[in-house]
Amino acid sequence: MSNFVSVTRDGGVAVVTIDNPPVNALSFHVREPLMQALVSLRDEPDVAAIVIACAGRTFVAGADITEFGKPVQQPDLRAIFAMLETIAKPTVAAIHGTALGGGLELALGCHFRIADSQATLGLPEVKLGLLPGGGGTVRLPCLVGPLKALSMIVSGTPIGAAEALAAGLIDAVFDGAPTAQAVRFASEMAGKGGPFTPVRDRDGRLDKADLAAFDKAVAELAKKARGLEAPIACAQSVRNAMALPFEEALVAERELFAKLVAGDQSRAQRHLFFAEREAAKVAGKDIVRRKIARVGVIGAGTMGGGIAMAFANGGFSVTVLEATQEALQRGLAMIDKNYAVSVSRGSLSEDNKRQRLGLFKGSTAYDDLADCDLIVEAVFEEMAVKKEVFGRLDAVAKPGAILATNTSYLDVNEIAASTSRPQDVVGMHFFSPANVMKLLEIVRAEKTAPDVLATIVELARRIGKVPVVVGVCHGFVGNRMLAARGSESEALLLEGATPQQIDRVFTDFGWPMGPFQMGDLAGLDIGWRNRMARGQTAMISDTLCEQGHFGQKTGRGFYLYENGSRTPAPNPEVEALIRDKAAEKGIAPRAIGADEIIERTLYPMINEGAKILEEGIAARASDIDVVWVNGYGFPVGKGGPMFWAGLEGLDKIIGRLDHWHERTGKDFFKPAPLLRQMAETGAWEGVAS
Repeated sequence: MSNFVSVTRDGGVAVVTIDNPPVNALSFHVREPLMQALVSLRDEPDVAAIVIACAGRTFVAGADITEFGKPVQQPDLRAIFAMLETIAKPTVAAIHGTALGGGLELALGCHFRIADSQATLGLPEVKLGLLPGGGGTVRLPCLVGPLKALSMIVSGTPIGAAEALAAGLIDAVFDGAPTAQAVRFASEMAGKGGPFTPVRDRDGRLDKADLAAFDKAVAELAKKARGLEAPIACAQSVRNAMALPFEEALVAERELFAKLVAGDQSRAQRHLFFAEREAAKVAGKDIVRRKIARVGVIGAGTMGGGIAMAFANGGFSVTVLEATQEALQRGLAMIDKNYAVSVSRGSLSEDNKRQRLGLFKGSTAYDDLADCDLIVEAVFEEMAVKKEVFGRLDAVAKPGAILATNTSYLDVNEIAASTSRPQDVVGMHFFSPANVMKLLEIVRAEKTAPDVLATIVELARRIGKVPVVVGVCHGFVGNRMLAARGSESEALLLEGATPQQIDRVFTDFGWPMGPFQMGDLAGLDIGWRNRMARGQTAMISDTLCEQGHFGQKTGRGFYLYENGSRTPAPNPEVEALIRDKAAEKGIAPRAIGADEIIERTLYPMINEGAKILEEGIAARASDIDVVWVNGYGFPVGKGGPMFWAGLEGLDKIIGRLDHWHERTGKDFFKPAPLLRQMAETGAWEGVAS
């Protein structure tokens, strides 16, 4: 019928095949011929059953999100699904790969769903700040019940075929050849005769649902939503499926969808969706990637162990190197313990734990790294130490091996210069815990070869990381902007704010925690050592560190953590210390409002981001957003710092930066030329359409 939808016959079964690579998205050019095909087949007497299948590597993996927010071209998805439900002969969705979003909703429009055993199914719209807009929140509960539907829709996490079968979402699971299996299944169903009940009319599980239990689950969900609108709207829409007639629930779902899609949060989350994909692109399509089979990690401490786990989790053999046998055994024992925790939580099976541990090889000899294709050092953050390590690697690593440093701040060009092969050196800045955190800042040194960069970007995705390529400067993108964000923190304390107040402003903004609680969690000594190396000081933090108060690990920092508690409590000694230091400097405390705290912390951070763009350290403003959302907890509903800056208003930000620059004379308040330029032209890359 078209290049995107074709119809073939297998006896009395018509097979409608969607072919819209790469993910068979339900774009208008698919929807139109799909509707025509289904209407025609509905009325053909020689057709006893209809199978909907897809070409390529996957079933329909979603709607076309580039169409969101634009005028809808008919037929829309809802019209197709409604028409499907008028077909009296059996309809079967043949699922392989992924059935996500609009793809699963298409399958829900069919009478039956069969799936390959490796298939996954889900409604991930919440991750775009949306809810399923084609009836997913109303039809899914009919099959799996409201609580299971709530869990699937609010998490947005796909489930496997076995779980989908057990939940009642699909009717059969097969190994391979889903279209052929679906044809046989459809023939059997047609032979049994009808009537065939659409999903919308299978309301038995809704009638038996416990509304009180559902509302309790929603209340727990609301506590975790942290200001995000989409999870709450998803829950309301599933509840509507329980409380309203089907058609009314559909109308209510669409109203909620329309409100979300027009809102700033969904715009922000869709911006991030495309930003992550853009960040993973490397110039040069024909670059041949280097083969990575075995990975070496130098250092078995917290960071090194986490990095090693990240590669083992991705299926790579890993050689872990330590200076002493004692340190090595301690590191490997911690890796074993971390996997054991995952097993106890049910997120990893005992068999998978054994398989992953079997990928590790421990060593104290550099020669054992000779067969590694990639070697990542995760040693102490000191230039002399890292240069010594790279000098030793230069002598043992095979030709073509990629040598990576996990430095958070240091000059990768200087590290690369300590080898005879600077073209093979790259920065891989993992975030702690490295086996959990998604962000990977890939630092492009001056002489890093293009194929090295392309290889590491691809590798990052293979181990479940979100890669962002950045240039060389102190702190790269994330930590450089973090320093700008914290530049006024102690000044705010001395002038009258408290750690609790500042942290509360951050959590009210949407951060998971504020800067002082985060400092206590990470360890105040980390920043202290970095400041000492650079000849910098921080009056309050330095005093705490000199007293041995490093945060959670010592039970005292900006907060108290008594009896091993991880819950921060106000620290009267810190409050007294702040008052004493303010008195020494002749500062009279005053009331400081939330707006001022935002202006003196987040605005300098935006300004530093503009400087990073000016210098070419980041290629795009959206790359900065990806770094901050995935590595530092910037609220996903605000789209990252540069996107949020566009929403906040550049003129407003510049005006307040000018105000604080004039008042304090501090350079980090002086607006970057790019910031002024973008405000004047009205063009700001941080704001997505």
